[in-house]
Amino acid sequence: MDLEYGPEYQDFTKEVQDFCKKYKGISFTGGSNTPLASSGGSGGPEMSRSEWQKILIENGYFARSVPKEYGGYGGEVDILKNRIIASEFSKSKTPGPMGGQGIDMLVPTLLEMGTEEQKQTYIKPTLHGEMIWCQGYSEPNAGSDLASLQTKGELIGDEWVINGQKIWTSTAQYSQMCFCLVRTEPDAPKHAGISYLLIPMDTPGIEIRPLVDMTLNAGFNEVFFTDVKIPATNIVGKRGEGWAVANATLGHERGSLAPPDATMNRVNMLMHLMEKETLDGKPLIEHPIYRDRLMQIQGKVLAQQSHALRLLSAKLNPGADVKIGKMIQKLIGTELRHELEGLAIDVMGEIGTLYEDSPHLRNDGTWQFIYMYFLGLIIGGGTSQIQKNIIAERGLGMPKEPKVEGA
Repeated sequence: MDLEYGPEYQDFTKEVQDFCKKYKGISFTGGSNTPLASSGGSGGPEMSRSEWQKILIENGYFARSVPKEYGGYGGEVDILKNRIIASEFSKSKTPGPMGGQGIDMLVPTLLEMGTEEQKQTYIKPTLHGEMIWCQGYSEPNAGSDLASLQTKGELIGDEWVINGQKIWTSTAQYSQMCFCLVRTEPDAPKHAGISYLLIPMDTPGIEIRPLVDMTLNAGFNEVFFTDVKIPATNIVGKRGEGWAVANATLGHERGSLAPPDATMNRVNMLMHLMEKETLDGKPLIEHPIYRDRLMQIQGKVLAQQSHALRLLSAKLNPGADVKIGKMIQKLIGTELRHELEGLAIDVMGEIGTLYEDSPHLRNDGTWQFIYMYFLGLIIGGGTSQIQKNIIAERGLGMPKEPKVEGA
């Protein structure tokens, strides 16, 4: 069996490798080096995150199949080239593109369901990192049962007038726009009365209150809407049919929360840490118990990468349903990242309990931060318990859990 890519892909691999060498050690200006969006190192070129995003798109290393007129590269879907890009970037520790709710979730939703005007207006600035989005889904009484949301939208003349509250709204304090679920048909069944609206965050009547999470940062927010007015055209899909649009967005979210190539990059960092940290004078990677835990994680990541390739190849088959596959990726990916970061904390021993600004922190405290961050993502985007229920019922055909009468 010949498993070689062939001349075309060998040439493309060399092209990607040369690109990674050119930008080796790149660092970012403007305070962009967060634990979840770190640079490739130091000693290389320095630029802003948005500049790097544009370079990646221009070279076809991001937004590869998004049409040029919407700010993408305009190429064909090629799963082997996508795989080569991910692999070479991971091996060389070249930083990948920016992600986020607008890029990972809204852009593919608009490409699928948006109007031509919406695509022209929003996709390019979002892909290029010039327009930040937040997601207005959860409410104090509508979390796992999202369809119970009560934020109200009334169409008065040529404007939507919005009143209500959202909670757990990530990045709301930095965002220019919000894609939001609003109840516009109060008398319709709860899944049928929702619309999907696009709301500028500088609109009068919007109040944002940050919520400090367990990473000790204000990662979430409460957002209050009081007589917020937006154009009637700021709706994706038809009025009252926003639940279908929301489910499309949720599918893209679940596929983006724990990408396996980023996880493998993190495994390589963990291996380096285990080579440096010692116990009784011997590197932790040489201790059988720790090495066994590492190998278990490596095996899971390799399986996750194979699963991601299956999802990628499904894009070439029109009509292929990958909803359950993305739920599996979200379920396994977030729990795996939490396990991986937890092993790193164990490897560091008592130093692993340090946090914030201790001078003895390893890797600027990213292991501790991301350990807590992915504990949150096990809940966010649909809890692991919900993912398991849906996978069991819709994917495996198992019976639904019996409901208790009167509950």
